[in-house]
Amino acid sequence: MTTPAPASTRVDFWFDPSCPWAWMTSRWVDEVTEARQLDVHWHIMSLAVLNEDQDVSDEYRAFFPRALRYTRLVAAAATEHGDAVVKPLYDALGTRIHPDARAEDVDAVIAESLAAVELPAALAAASMTDAYDAPMRESHFDGIGRVGQDVGTPVIAIDGVAFFGPVISPAPTGEQALTLWDGVVAAASYPGFFELKRSRTVGPIFD
Repeated sequence: MTTPAPASTRVDFWFDPSCPWAWMTSRWVDEVTEARQLDVHWHIMSLAVLNEDQDVSDEYRAFFPRALRYTRLVAAAATEHGDAVVKPLYDALGTRIHPDARAEDVDAVIAESLAAVELPAALAAASMTDAYDAPMRESHFDGIGRVGQDVGTPVIAIDGVAFFGPVISPAPTGEQALTLWDGVVAAASYPGFFELKRSRTVGPIFD
C-alpha cells in the first residue's frame, strides 16, 4: 500500500522588494517550505501605494520613487512572463538591495537582476513608467484587503488566513525556523486572533 503524500499548505506572500523586513521573512519562508510542504505563491505590494495618502516624513516619502521602480519591474515581469518569474526576480533584486546594500544603485540592480534570471533587459524601461501600475495595485490591494490598512509588508496568508508579518531579525534557520512557523500557523488557526506585537530592539540583520 502506497502512503499518500502529505497535503501541501497554500501560502500567499505579498512583498515590496525594498522592504528589509519582508526580505528576512521571505528567507524564513524559504527555510521551512520543504519541511512543511508549503505551496508558496509570491505577490507584489507597494509601500509607496500603502502610504500614498498618509502623513509621512519627507525622508520616507523621498524613498518612494526608488521603491516604485522595483515594484513596477516585478509587476511588468509577472504580466509579461507569468507569475513563475516573480520569486526568482525577487531573489535577484533582494540580494542586491539588502545583503549587498545597493538599493540606491537602481539602474545597475535592475539590469543585473534581469540578466540573472534571464529576463529581457528591455523590461527595465517598465520600471520608469506607470504602464503596469494597474496589475501592481490590484495585487497590492488584494493583499492589503485581507488584513486592513494599518499594516505594512510582508503580508502572508496561510490557507486563506492573512496577517501582517511576522517581523523577524535575523531570519531563523533549522529547527528554530520550523518552531516559529508552527507557532504562526497555530495563531492563524484561531479565527479570533488579531494582534501580537512588541517594539523592535534590533534592525535588519542579513548575515
